[in-house]
Amino acid sequence: MTSTRLSGRRSPLDALPERWRSLREAGPVTYDEAQDQWRVVDHQGVSAVLADPGTYSSDLTPITPTQQDFETFRQGNFVGMDPPEHRKLRTLVSQAFTPRVVHGLEPRIEAVCARLLDGVADRDRFDLVDTLAYPLPIIVIAELLGVPAGDHGLFQEWASTLFGGDQLGDSLDMADLERALEAIAPTVREMNGYVLDHIRNRRAHPGDDLTSRLLTAEVDGTRLADEEIVGFVALLLVAGHITTTALLGNAVVTFDRHPGTLAALRENPGRLPDAVEEVLRWLPPFPELGRRTTRPVVLGGHEIPADTLLMAHLGAANRDPSCFTDPDAFDVARSPNPHLTFGHGIHFCFGAPLARLEARIALHMLMERFPVVAVPSHDEVTYQNPAVLVGVRHLPIVVTRP
Repeated sequence: MTSTRLSGRRSPLDALPERWRSLREAGPVTYDEAQDQWRVVDHQGVSAVLADPGTYSSDLTPITPTQQDFETFRQGNFVGMDPPEHRKLRTLVSQAFTPRVVHGLEPRIEAVCARLLDGVADRDRFDLVDTLAYPLPIIVIAELLGVPAGDHGLFQEWASTLFGGDQLGDSLDMADLERALEAIAPTVREMNGYVLDHIRNRRAHPGDDLTSRLLTAEVDGTRLADEEIVGFVALLLVAGHITTTALLGNAVVTFDRHPGTLAALRENPGRLPDAVEEVLRWLPPFPELGRRTTRPVVLGGHEIPADTLLMAHLGAANRDPSCFTDPDAFDVARSPNPHLTFGHGIHFCFGAPLARLEARIALHMLMERFPVVAVPSHDEVTYQNPAVLVGVRHLPIVVTRP
């Protein structure tokens, strides 16, 4: 089903495609003088940048503000690493976080979804984020890591601080970034301490969980140090769950804004995986990825010096008309759908299979339980700062039962 007609009042998310279109119209590669950064916006160019870590480094520390509390987190955060360190950590983590492990989570995800929705069984109105979109992924990831259930609330607090962006504007410059780092440093310090204590506890008392498996994984006789595991576990706890939370909220908002979408999916539930991919293309939770040039390059006819910040714009690339037919139409049957929301190349999102699985199960269960799922008033929906995260904070919905 294809839809270009929106229902209801305009939301902050509706302004993003217009902004992304204006970026593409300015050219595939442009310089933003106000933010002192270059931006690549076409699908081919973004793909090329993400596929070449030798030229476009993920390690931004030489050109961005530093903060001591982030150093421990950075040791195991392979999202910000280049080869060969990236290959070592990703290979080690891959031994513990296998496709078989993810596939084996399906029954547990279904059980968690059922329990969460049972909690609103007597209500015809509830907040989708508070009820399902937030707790589902954090419960699954915390259980996967062997983290005590009573501590789940901490992760929501951390994520709210790290990705809230309440004090930031619509775009980030280096001054904004420096202020943000100072503001969230105490949260990072608390998170690092918590995760390190959990790792040491698992080293002393190993169990059947991902953290324990990370402690024994090795490549060429090398194992991860505790401080390296901190970065990965913290990354999975916070960034891993926030992506699924945003995806679920964005899906329900988008389905509601395009009349007939949910009805079409009910008639053909086999389209749900394609619908999830289209939501990812339509509203990528993190629409930009930063890279640092390691040498002078010529890109799109422009000479760009070494050690320059380059933003690969996934949101704009996902609507590139040279790659997508009718890119500004929301089409749950779109195939193929080579969106770049989960990245490209060696840094393709490690948690993508889990996010997709959680989204498919949760959306299917919503449709199965409720003949009607609707947003009664888009005025009541609250949103994240899109400069940090594209998603909703609160999403009141109304439902009916068979």
